Order: sequence, then structure tokens, then C-alpha cells
Amino acid sequence: MLTSIPRYTMVEVTVTPQSSLADRPVQIRVRGLSPSQLVTLRASLTDEQGERFQARAFFRANEAGEVDPGLHAALGGSYTGVWPMGLFWFLQPDTLFRRLVKRDVAGSPFLVRLEVFNGLCLLTKPQDQPLASCEAERWYVGPGVQRVPIREGRVRGALFLPPGPGPFPGVIDLFGGAGGLIEFRAGLLASRGFAVLALAFFAYDDLPRALVQLDLEYFEEAAELLLRHPKVRGPGLGVVSVSKGAEVALAMATFLPQVVATVWINGTAFLYGNPLVYKDLHIPPIPYFSERIVLTEVGALDNSAVFADPRDPAYSASAIPTEKIQGKVLFVVGEADRSLNSKLFAELAMARMSPANCRLLSYPGAGHLIEPPSSPLCSISSIRGSPRPLLWGGEAQAHAKAQEHSWQEIIQFLELHLGSAATMKL
Repeated sequence: MLTSIPRYTMVEVTVTPQSSLADRPVQIRVRGLSPSQLVTLRASLTDEQGERFQARAFFRANEAGEVDPGLHAALGGSYTGVWPMGLFWFLQPDTLFRRLVKRDVAGSPFLVRLEVFNGLCLLTKPQDQPLASCEAERWYVGPGVQRVPIREGRVRGALFLPPGPGPFPGVIDLFGGAGGLIEFRAGLLASRGFAVLALAFFAYDDLPRALVQLDLEYFEEAAELLLRHPKVRGPGLGVVSVSKGAEVALAMATFLPQVVATVWINGTAFLYGNPLVYKDLHIPPIPYFSERIVLTEVGALDNSAVFADPRDPAYSASAIPTEKIQGKVLFVVGEADRSLNSKLFAELAMARMSPANCRLLSYPGAGHLIEPPSSPLCSISSIRGSPRPLLWGGEAQAHAKAQEHSWQEIIQFLELHLGSAATMKL
């Protein structure tokens, strides 16, 4: 009896383009397989801390012996169905509770290894040899983008400038309660033609190690610094923010006339935990009710109940007076956010605003950490200052769709209200 043998030696897997910005799509193709051959495609990368992230999907080749994840449905694995970027978007850490974050944004790309294995490969042993492999570079800055460390006055961060004389629309980029300096979103925005200040506000350099209060004069100083730069086009600037950073951004939009376009992602509309001070202004915080923390079955902290109901009249003085906002605000909400009830906060903020000044994007199934489409869902992760991992929520496929859609909407929103920006081709 004769049996067919897969044509291993002719198999190739390619990714096009081989080098790309991390928020841009690529095409993966496998050729040289036998018709209907069952194969496993695996993507893997190792981050700067040595943690490995992997995704795999199972396919049957078509009659031509080819697999194209953009055309052919994955039968199983890390995802199912037709997802052209599924092997990138559904990467998961080998070690639980790790979040994929690019730290050295300007110095190097993430290197994603793509491999094709014969048959169903649930676990990959060191001795397993792929039929073919290739490597993709995923960059967080485009060619010519310059990173400038910022240590001026009290302001600490990193400024990302597109190539060319400018002037470019200016954006401040804020993250949340983990503190430190996170730059990957700023690098991608700069690659879209914005001058972006990734701004730290605690737990970085000589800034306070813990967040005690939100001093709006610090953020005003940062805004003025950015607008003074000769390559930044004024008179207004934008802010992109998430979580605790979104709370800050809403206050900036309320009290700082320089802020004309604000992207608020899964934040609050009240002061929680920390007061806000600005000149003679003092907004008291709503306390966290830490005794309401719930431990999940995997040992993570579900913090959603520690936020007291902001509609309680006792907390009215803690509201950010968003009716004062003169600029535009884009509210981005993950309806499966398990960190806080972000949709409620967005609706409460918008109820006080002129309808002409605000817009809501609300995504069923999306979690707390809505990021550029290069970022796999992180539903639970460890963060600085927390004794246990935190629950962020989200369903993988719904979250991936939300990230893809919201990122394009964010870019368009910033361009509409700050002016057009050049886009790089990488």
C-alpha cells in the first residue's frame, strides 16, 4: 500500500511585510503543503524580561497546499475562525498574569517567530522541528521618529517626534495606577505624525513613589512645555489616557484651556482615592472600600466593588465638573471592564456635558486595557504596588475587535480636532 507523504522540503511560511509597525496588519502565508494537510501555525516572542508569549492555530491546507489565515478559518487553537492577525492578537504568556508591554520602544522591535508544524501540535517539545519558519519585526516607532528624554522643571517623561520640520499636532499620553513611564502607545502615535509626550506622574525618576494627590499644576506645566516646543503646533493639544490617567485627563480637559481633544479610555468621572488640587481648587476624593475586594478562583483581585456608587449624593463634591469642558472628549468603554464600571462613569460625565462636545464608543466584551491592535488581551496581570494580580476583564475576540476599531477612531478624532498628521508607511 502506498501512502502519501507531505512534501516537507518545499514548505515555506512568509510574513509580508517582514518589518512593520506593531499596529499595522501583515499577511501570513504557508505554501508547499499537501492538499488538506493538517498543520499547526505557531507565533512566539520573548519580551525584554525573558517571558515567552505564544499563540497557535490549527488549519487544513486548501487544494493548492496553502494556508492563509486571512482567508482560511482556524479550526482550533488560540482562536477559531478567520482572523488575519490572530496569531499576533491572541498571544498569551507561558507564565500566568504577565502583560506584554514593549519597554525599549525606540531601540528594538519585538521579534515574532512564525513556525508551521505538521499535524496537531498542542505542545511544542524542544525536539519538534518545524516544517518551515520565518521571523517578523514589529516596531513601535517608525523610521526617523526621535525619542527625547524629558527632565525639565518638574516634568518627567519622553517626547516622541516624527521626522521632518513639523510643526506637528501635540498629544500627551497618560497611563494609570501602575505608575512609571509607559511609552509604546506614544511611539505608535508619533509614527502617525503626532508629537507625543509620554508623561509619568508617579513612581518614576524623582517623582513621588506613590500617588498621594493629583496636582493639576504638574500636568499644566507638562502641557505648556509641549506647546513651547518648536516642532509642536498649537494652540491646543490632545490627551490620550486610560484608567487612572483617564481621570487625570478629564480634569485636564475641564480646567486647562490648552486641552482641546481628550481620549478617555475606561476611567472615572470622579476623584477616587486621591484629591485633586489646582491653585485654590481642592476636589475631595471618594474613598476606596478595600474591604470589598473579591478574590477570584485563580487568586486575582476583583476590585470592581471598591468603587462606591458615584450617584450617592454624599459624593457629589468629588465629581469632575465636566460641564466646564470647552474641548471635545471621546469616551472609549469596554463593557466587560472588571476594574471599574467605566460605562457608568462615561455616561455620568457626558450627562453634564454639551452633547456637541462628547462621543461614546462602547464595546461589548471588551475589558479594561483597551490598547492599540498590536496588544493581546490582558485580562489579569500583576502590577506594581498590588499584592496580587488584578482582574481587568475582557473576552479575547470581542476585545481584539474593539482595539482594532477604537484605534482607528482615536487617530481620526485627534486628526479632526488637532489637524492632520503625516502617516508613516512602515
